[in-house]
Amino acid sequence: MESISVFDIFKVGVGPSSSHTMGPWRAAQRFVERCRAGGVLERVTSIRAHLYGSLAKTGRGHGTDAAVVLGLMGEDPVTCDTAIIGSLVENARASGQIRLAGRSTVRHDPDADIVFHRDVSLPFHPNALTFSAELSGGGSVSETYYSVGGGFVVQERQHAEDRQSVALPHPIERAEQLQSYCDRLGTDIPGVVWRNELTWRDEPTIRTGLLGIWRIMEDCIYRGCHATGTLPGGLNVARRAAAISRGLLGTSGPDTCNAWAAAIRSGPQDFRSTLKWVSCFALAVNEENAAFGRVVTAPTNGAAGVIPAVLMYHRLFLNGDERSLVDFLLVAGEIGSLFKKGATISAAMGGCQAEIGVSSAMAAAGLTHCLGGSPAHCMMAAEIAMEHHLGMTCDPIGGLVQVPCIERNTMGAIKAIAAANIALESDPSKAKVSLDAVIKTMWETAQDMGAKYKETAEGGLAVNISVSVSEC
Repeated sequence: MESISVFDIFKVGVGPSSSHTMGPWRAAQRFVERCRAGGVLERVTSIRAHLYGSLAKTGRGHGTDAAVVLGLMGEDPVTCDTAIIGSLVENARASGQIRLAGRSTVRHDPDADIVFHRDVSLPFHPNALTFSAELSGGGSVSETYYSVGGGFVVQERQHAEDRQSVALPHPIERAEQLQSYCDRLGTDIPGVVWRNELTWRDEPTIRTGLLGIWRIMEDCIYRGCHATGTLPGGLNVARRAAAISRGLLGTSGPDTCNAWAAAIRSGPQDFRSTLKWVSCFALAVNEENAAFGRVVTAPTNGAAGVIPAVLMYHRLFLNGDERSLVDFLLVAGEIGSLFKKGATISAAMGGCQAEIGVSSAMAAAGLTHCLGGSPAHCMMAAEIAMEHHLGMTCDPIGGLVQVPCIERNTMGAIKAIAAANIALESDPSKAKVSLDAVIKTMWETAQDMGAKYKETAEGGLAVNISVSVSEC
């Protein structure tokens, strides 16, 4: 069983897609490292990237080509200056060369060296890319990688023992196992997950890291609620979060995140205002994501707004403290891990149910715990949230993570809050559907779903809405 940390589920990166941007970026970095470790980096004269399946069909709209270039150059999605991403890529195009890992200069023609094989899919996973490097003096090096969702990358022919497989004190593959550990240890879900996380990190590092994840989410919400204009990509989608925030506050608000949050907390808390704020928070994150901003995969970039929106709702409207934020992320992370192990968090494999559906389930469980729910209540909330996302297709118009993706995050957040409240008022022992059953059903639904509804822009809204930008 693969061991997955909460920090694997929540990763800091750059939009717009964890599978189409983050994964290829990481794969490019890994390939350059392979060349360096093999002692051939200085001999590389050119590198060609071949994109297959979903990566080829919606790669341009998701920034896959840009991600590949940035990864080869040695830029890192966690630390890079997102304000200059566009200029770095344009400079590489204009100069006809890139510096591998910031060191060795090689020629680069993006039109020739990034090849989109739209009619070819590799058998292991729809998100596949192969790097091939030509070496001076003859010879070449090549590797194939699969971006399997949420920024996770698997190398072809990689043995299972080479993957992350540390021995956890409480290994979990199914929800029933998680419930069993809670019962046996007399603790809640964060108590079990915390014990596992100590395998990788000490207590202060875990707490600091999770609060750091939250601060990045909070900062992303704040930026999105103060940015105006039109999103890049050609659809001419106008940002809306800033206008909603301004309308609710009656002003653009204070010029710091903490002061802005305090202004929201001191404002109206009626149902309509609260609903607008939750929607605003989710829109803000995914507008930033669509604009190549810094976000946290939760568990993906396309669904990055759901958990921050619900967390901000808990913090500002339910007076959540730092401890509850940490617990929320521990619970949500474990639920995301269950879906990754038992189904998928890749839209190219499972449609949007694998992104918005999973994130909504994660948020529902986290919120339920913070509102006093038992482990059984948390898992019931996750089941309810996913049950009402089953079969959701991934049909991005123009191959961009904008329509319908941005608004879907608001729906996922609101469903998560509803699911938490339903679960808290229910008796989990009387539930007709278990979390394990809904995860199994989601995977079966994913396998039955037609390929055109899996992040290919070949079905659904993507073919029924006439737009000027097109991947096909």
